[in-house]
Formats: sequence, structure tokens, C-alpha cells
Amino acid sequence: MPPVIAEATRDRSGFLVHTVRSAMQDAPTKIKVLLPDRLEKERRYPVLFVLPVEAGDGSHFGDGLAEVKKLDLHNKHGLICVLPTFAKLPWYADHPTDPKLRQETYFLDVVVPFVEKTYPAMAKPEGRLLLGFSKSGWGAFTLLLRHPDRFGRAAAWDAPLTMDAPGRYGSGAIFGDRDNFAKYHVLKLLERQAGRLGDGKRLGLFGYGGFRKDHQTAHEEMIRLKVPHEYRDGPARKHDWHSGWVAEAVQFLAAPR
Repeated sequence: MPPVIAEATRDRSGFLVHTVRSAMQDAPTKIKVLLPDRLEKERRYPVLFVLPVEAGDGSHFGDGLAEVKKLDLHNKHGLICVLPTFAKLPWYADHPTDPKLRQETYFLDVVVPFVEKTYPAMAKPEGRLLLGFSKSGWGAFTLLLRHPDRFGRAAAWDAPLTMDAPGRYGSGAIFGDRDNFAKYHVLKLLERQAGRLGDGKRLGLFGYGGFRKDHQTAHEEMIRLKVPHEYRDGPARKHDWHSGWVAEAVQFLAAPR
């Protein structure tokens, strides 16, 4: 059954919000959109996908789209900014047996095509930018590494990039089993996909709160594999969307290639 996506309504933050009903999510979800204040006719804009850390409208760790708006990054860099919600804790993976828990495919086949059909988006890899931290930093890296021909750049902050088995941080229920988790293992994906990433810097690591060692290890692995990337070792910050790391990460993502 194809997804049913409602016309946008405007919420209290000024975001355009589409309600989505998809067979790949077991409850309604949302696609939240922040447009540049002035859209130029005939121009196509890169899309910054602000990947959430929590299920639904959870905001324990802040609001990524609100931080982008507060910093005026949509106007400074000329970006369409999109935050898709997920019914379950987002790890950006498809469950091996539950058809209503397909986060990766939902993002790839519902969210991205809808945005590019509905808004003046640059529908090419260099126009698809991934921003995340913690779980969604993991998700930004796995989405780009699994689909390097679909996404241009990914930036992660304070993410558990060396996790080598499902179970921690609510991941077990999303990945389902070890075999499925192995498809999303960041360090193994780096090794497998290093040769497909080209010569430009497409991956960025922008510091830490509690996962400094994970970032250091991922950085060292990318050096070993000769994967060009941007790297910041700190400063240490609060594990939150609003702790000061977003502007630098978006600047990297939006920089001319």
C-alpha cells in the first residue's frame, strides 16, 4: 500500500508539517520542513536532513530543526531543512522480520522522494546532506556508507560509531539480530565502502560528549583506509542538539564541493 501524506500545516515553530501514514511505520509519522525565507524562482536547493535521535516528537535531547532555525542556517547556506520522525527509536535500519519497522527503507523510499517531489529540492546526491548525533549520527554514517550513490555528505557528532553488536541504547529491538546488525556496522561499512567514496571529504566527525573514543577510533580507521574526512576532537559538549556543534557541522555539509 502506498503511503498517504497529508498537505502541510504550519506548527507553532513555523515549520511546515506533513503527517504520514506508511505501512513501514506502525504509527503515523511526520515530515517537518523549514524553507529558506526567500525562495528564488527556478533554483533547486540542497536538502539538509536533520535526523532525529528520539521516536516521534521526543525532545529530551532538544530539537535539531529548531536549532537550525535559531542559527539561521537555512538562510545562511540556502538549504531546505527536513526532519522526519519515526514511530520507534530511530536507528535507521530495517528490522529483519517486522514489515512495520523499516526505518531505512521508509527514509529512502518515502521521505526523500516526497521532499524532492514537493519542494524545489536538488534531486541528486550532492543535494542530499545528512546531519545527526548519537543514534542519528550513526544513522547519518550508515545511510551514506550503504548508499554512497544517493547521498553527498554526512556529519556525525558524539555517536557510538564503534558499537559492534545490537543491544545498547535501545538498538536491539530495532536491529533484531546480529546478522541484520552486521549490515549496518559502521567500521565494517567503512572498510567495505572506502573505495566508493571518491577523493572529496564526504564524512565529518565534529566532536563529542560521551563518545570521544568512538570518534577517535573511527577517525583512525578512516586514516588507515585513506578515506578523506573532516575531524574535530572536541571540545567536549553536552549530549544535546543545542550544545554548540551544529553550525560547524552544517557548514561542512553545505560547503561547495
